[in-house]
Formats: sequence, C-alpha cells, structure tokens
Amino acid sequence: MENLADILKISIPALLVLLTAWLSLRYLMKNDQDKRRQELVLQGTRIVTPIKLQAYERIVLFLERISLESMLVRISSPGMSASQLHSALLTTIRSEFEHNLSQQIYMSPQAWEVVRNARSNMIKIINSESEKMPENASGMDLGKRLLESVMELDKEPTRAAIDYIKGEVGRMI
Repeated sequence: MENLADILKISIPALLVLLTAWLSLRYLMKNDQDKRRQELVLQGTRIVTPIKLQAYERIVLFLERISLESMLVRISSPGMSASQLHSALLTTIRSEFEHNLSQQIYMSPQAWEVVRNARSNMIKIINSESEKMPENASGMDLGKRLLESVMELDKEPTRAAIDYIKGEVGRMI
C-alpha cells in the first residue's frame, strides 16, 4: 500500500506537469498558426490590392472611352453617314468592353453590374437616336442628336458608373 502511495505521489505531479506542458505547447502552436495565417492574408492583400486598383483604373478608362463625347471625337469623320457612325460607335463599345472583360474578376459584383448597365444604356441611347434619324442623315447629324439626348439626362450613364467606381475605390483604400 505504501508503494502505491509513493507511486501516486510521483505520478500525480508528473501528470500535472505533463498536462500543463501539453496545454502550453498547444496554445503556442495555435497562436503561431494564427500568426502565419494572418501573415498570408496580409501578404495576399498586399499583392491583390494593387491589382484590384489597376482593374478599377482600367474600367474607369473604359468608361471614359465609351462616353459619347470621347467616341465622337475619336470616331467621327466628316464624310460619315449616320449608319456608318452608328455601326462604328457600337463596334467601338463592344471591342472596348471585350478588351476589359477580365477586369470583372477583381471587381465587386455590384460594380461590374454598374459597368454593364452603363455599357447597355450607352448602346440603347445610340440605337434609339439612330432609329430616329432619316436614312440619308449624316454622321454629324447623328452625333449632334446623340449629344443632345445625353445632355437631357441628369447624368450620362458612363459618368454615373465612374462616380460609383470612384466611391467603391474610396471605400477600398
């Protein structure tokens, strides 16, 4: 019986020390894992944030390039008919959009939807005003009509989208 008491006197403190050491090591390892996970997230953020900002920059550039004023200055030429200008405007919007399609990966779904709506609204404005033009109208006539219709709006669709994108980038930074 005395031997059992001696064994318990040695075993119980040893088990308490073992349990304390095991709990301490477990706590330290968990903290180390958490720190590493946070470092990885931070490192990922350092890499992804500049890419996201570049995507937003490219989308703002896209929106600027498909604004009516910008397109008319770049595309319109003196001898163009209204139908030629109409076709050139739509081709420009589509090609610019296709060129920037991959940027949606880095944008929020709401921001990308705003960009898509701006593009669709620009196409609707162009199609709507083009349909109202007589068959023999010049490109200058269509351009003038397009600018007038955009001026009647509170905000050009591309300008509203740019403002939204700027707000989202402001919240991101």
